[in-house]
Amino acid sequence: KLNVGDLIYVRASERIPADGKIIHGSTSVDESAITGESIPETKGLNAEVFAGTVALNGSITIEITKHAEDTIFQKIIEMVQSAQDEKSPTQLFIEKFEGTYVKTVLITVMIMMFLPYFLFGWSLTESIYRAMILLVVASPCALVASIMPATLSAISKSARNGVLFKGGVHLESLSQMKSIAFDKTGTLTNGTPTVTNVHVHPGYDEAFIHEIAGAIESESTHPLAEAIRSYSLNYLNKDIFDVKIEQVTTESGRGVIGVVNGESCHIGKENFTETIHPDTQFYGELAKNLANEGKTVVFVTHQEKVVAIYALKDTVRKEAKEAIKAIKQRGIYTILLTGDNELTAKAVAKEVGIDDYVSECLPEEKVTYMKQLREKYGSVAMIGDGINDAPALATADVGIAMGEGTDVALETADVVLMKNDLSKIRDSIQTSGKMNRVVKQNIVFSLAVITALIVSNFFQAIDLPLGVIGHEGSTILVILNGLRLLK
Repeated sequence: KLNVGDLIYVRASERIPADGKIIHGSTSVDESAITGESIPETKGLNAEVFAGTVALNGSITIEITKHAEDTIFQKIIEMVQSAQDEKSPTQLFIEKFEGTYVKTVLITVMIMMFLPYFLFGWSLTESIYRAMILLVVASPCALVASIMPATLSAISKSARNGVLFKGGVHLESLSQMKSIAFDKTGTLTNGTPTVTNVHVHPGYDEAFIHEIAGAIESESTHPLAEAIRSYSLNYLNKDIFDVKIEQVTTESGRGVIGVVNGESCHIGKENFTETIHPDTQFYGELAKNLANEGKTVVFVTHQEKVVAIYALKDTVRKEAKEAIKAIKQRGIYTILLTGDNELTAKAVAKEVGIDDYVSECLPEEKVTYMKQLREKYGSVAMIGDGINDAPALATADVGIAMGEGTDVALETADVVLMKNDLSKIRDSIQTSGKMNRVVKQNIVFSLAVITALIVSNFFQAIDLPLGVIGHEGSTILVILNGLRLLK
């Protein structure tokens, strides 16, 4: 049994048994078991590797970072099992209809065994024979098989392409979405912002500001916090901060409050610091100009005074524009819900071509907007990656998480994009639409065959062998039609 902290030596061509980080050596890895793509990726020291991937051309030593039940590979297995167990609305309807239908057929068979004998002058043998044929041809096998093979085929195809559906209901619903809401950081953007500008109050020592800001942000896992921490360590040319952090409180979607050496500090959005520190306007014009450039501006206060601002820039994912364009071509309304200020939100929305945006949006406000979108447009989806997106993901008819998102987002979402590729949304919507069409084809075909065989039997146009061939043949055909989705 492997435990967190254990060291494992993995040779070339061996499969990595657990999630961990490389502490010795380097190799190219095949992550197709995780991402659905077999493009080798080079991994070196401190790089993260996943259970289920294969070391291709080098030996490495890894330190286990997650328990077996928490690995991404195990979560994929659980998602697939969940997808097989969770049934779509159409499947549930067919199963309910099936019970009533079977009872009706059995009653009809009992009646047909004797009614034609008395009303139409059939012989008793012919009447019973035709009742047995009816029992065979009216059996709903083809109707029952119309949905599940198609659904599992579509889920399997999507999984091979790096998109995991937690159930057929979500796959069926995706092509019916009328509106899709997007988070910004880590969803439309790469989620790896870098500090581009720093402006420190002339009355303060810049090294001191970087020391306290970096130390406080070290307590957060937000991408912006990671960027400020890295920038501060690089500026100070050290590996750890010297100041003592006594207390850190995070307000989701707004910022962090820290106590360093007994002194209060706030780091976050302008409206977060402005509530407590009115002199935020000291940097007002400068912050506005930076935001106009599409940058995220973070304010730092110390002892109730704004002492610095950090400007960070995150690049838009290269596939985001094409993905948004393809989604809009299907008549789907798109909107950006972000905690960033209005100028940054507007710049990003314009760059990727999103219809509308809502800035300075707190987690609970995202939920409110999702409900409003549902009232206005009907079915709505949400795409996000962070803890603050989880409530909105749960509220949406279909919640979609980026594969590198937080554990909370991955657990809450109905769909996971393992490779963080937004273009997969377009492919998944197409797969959903194709699956729904195949299911409709199967249902119509199976009902048409059943009807034709029942009518033919009533007019004595078929015998039992032909009825069996028609019944079993239609069942095989609908299954094969569903399996076409594997291509």
